[in-house]
Amino acid sequence: MRYVELMGFGPTGWGPAMLRAAGMTVVVAVLGFLVGAVFGSLAAWAKLSRVRPLRWLADGYTTLLRGVPDLLVIYLFYFGGSAALSAVARMLGGQGFVGVPALLTGALALGAISGAYQAEVYRGAYLALAKGELEAARSVGMARFLMFRRIVAPQVMRYAVPGLGNVWQLVLKESALISVTGLVELLRQSQIGAGSTREPFPFYLTAAALYLLITTVSTYGFSWVEARSMRGVRRA
Repeated sequence: MRYVELMGFGPTGWGPAMLRAAGMTVVVAVLGFLVGAVFGSLAAWAKLSRVRPLRWLADGYTTLLRGVPDLLVIYLFYFGGSAALSAVARMLGGQGFVGVPALLTGALALGAISGAYQAEVYRGAYLALAKGELEAARSVGMARFLMFRRIVAPQVMRYAVPGLGNVWQLVLKESALISVTGLVELLRQSQIGAGSTREPFPFYLTAAALYLLITTVSTYGFSWVEARSMRGVRRA
């Protein structure tokens, strides 16, 4: 069967290359999600701040990153970062174009995009906290950091898990856009294989199956974390 021959692990099979590309997809998605967690946490804190300029800055960040097409954001990070590096290289006596590494571009671009969505998830989770618990902690003189560590952070993460699961799925699918920077992830490897063999359908079908496998495993993982985090919590 031609499909088995193409996707096999023999001398002419593309199976190992497709699996390596799937691994790269997971790596860039995880990095983008983690960078987004940092951006999102800071943006959520700024949105909840009493300092008006911080709220304006955070609102501008989330509005901009959720309103601009994701592919355009990736281009801005790649070409903007490359232009900045090239300018620095020329100042130091270098010549030519200095490109930003594709993996770094992917992590930062996906991080900035997912951070805008994670910010709203964290903000909503914080607003879901019982105000009586926070007031009780303040009334007994609990330090702010201790209150954050023991009361705020655990419960915010508990309420945020379902929303973060949706953001993760978004990041995983958007990782395919990083192929425009030359990073050989799953979609880019499929394009390479399709162009080399002139048989695109087996490669794109395999890519779709691998994406579905990753998202399914991820869904079960987030469901397990959500169930664990809600143990002992009374539900209405």
